Amino acid sequence: MATNDDDTLPLQPPVRLPSEAELAAAVRAAPLTTALLRPTAPATDGPEQGSGASEEELLDEAVREQVAEVLREGEDRQILRTWTEVCRDVLLRDEQVFLCLVRLFMRRERLSGPPGVLGTLGLVRRVVQDPPPTGTRGRGRKAGGGAADAEMAELYTLSPLGSWAARGLVSEASGQDIPVMGSFATQDAAALLQGLRSYPEPERLEELTGWLAGKDRGEAAEEVGAALAAASPLGRAVGVDLLATDFGDEGRLVLDRLIDTPRLGAVIAARLGRDERPSTPEEIAWALVDMAATLLEFGGETDEVIASISTGMDAEEQAGTLALFALGDHPWTAQVLRVFIDHHPDERVAAAARKALRRLHGLASIRG
Repeated sequence: MATNDDDTLPLQPPVRLPSEAELAAAVRAAPLTTALLRPTAPATDGPEQGSGASEEELLDEAVREQVAEVLREGEDRQILRTWTEVCRDVLLRDEQVFLCLVRLFMRRERLSGPPGVLGTLGLVRRVVQDPPPTGTRGRGRKAGGGAADAEMAELYTLSPLGSWAARGLVSEASGQDIPVMGSFATQDAAALLQGLRSYPEPERLEELTGWLAGKDRGEAAEEVGAALAAASPLGRAVGVDLLATDFGDEGRLVLDRLIDTPRLGAVIAARLGRDERPSTPEEIAWALVDMAATLLEFGGETDEVIASISTGMDAEEQAGTLALFALGDHPWTAQVLRVFIDHHPDERVAAAARKALRRLHGLASIRG
C-alpha cells in the first residue's frame, strides 16, 4: 500500500548519539584521519586494506591540508563541523554510497563485504558474528577456515559516528529534523511536542522525564497545554496524550480547562471520548481533519487516513461529512481532501471531496 505521498519521508524515530567529545574522538580515530595525519605515508597506500579509496582520491590537495590542520589542532565542535563537510562532499558525489548509508540508517540494514568509503570515514564498524554450527559449514570444509568463514566475518553496521553523519545528511536531504534522544531537556514545550511526534512509547517517556527534571509538574503541564493550539496536528495529539496519561492530576486539570476552547476543545473531546462536550458542525469537521492530518503528518497510508474519517459511515454519509470540511478552515483541510479525491474507491465520495475542495478555495478567497 502506498503512502499518501511517495515523496514524503515518514517521520523518523529518534537516534541515540554520543557526546561531542566522543564523536570527535571517533573522527580522530577514523582511517582517513590516520592517513591525513601521517605525512610519510606513501600516496598509494589506502587508509585500511579493503576500505576503498585513498585520501588522495577522496579529497583534493587543498582540502586535505585544511582538513588535516583542523584534525590536528581544532576543538571538538570544529572537528565535527569539518567532518560534516567531508562526509557531505565525499558521500553525495556517489549516489550508490549515499543510498547505502541511508539504508543502513533508516532500515537498520547491515553491509556485507568490504566497507569501502564508509569504512575510510569511520562510519561503519564490523559486526562480530557467532560462527555457525559445525554441521552447516559446508560439506568437506573444516571448521574455522575457508572463504565462507571469511565472508561471514565481513559484515558491518553503522558506528556511532556513522549514525551521527547519516542523521545529518538524511535530515538535509529530506528537510526533516530527525530528533536526538535527550536533546529537548532545555527546550520549550512547543519544541518538545514537535520533537516527540516520532517517538515510540518508551523513548517518549524517557525524553519527557528528562524534560521534566527540575520543573514543577503543574507549571510544566500548563506549558504543554499552552502549546497545543499552535502545535502541528500530530504534535497536538502527542500533547493531549501526555497530559491525559503522563502528567497525572495536573495534566487532567489542564485538559478540563481547555476542553471549552473553540476547536481545540473539540479535538480534546474527540481524542479522549468526552461526549459531554457539545461541538458545532464546524468544530466536528475541524476535529476530524485534525485527526486525519496526524496520520498524514506521520506518513500514514492513504487507507488509514480515509478510514479515520469514514469508518462506520456509508458513502452518502461520508460525502455529507466532507461537505462540512470547507467550513472549518483547518490548515490541513486541502491535503486531507486530496487523499479522498485521489484514493477513495467510491466515485461519489471522491466527487464530494472535489466539490468541498473547490468550496474551500472559494471561501479562502473571500476571507482574503
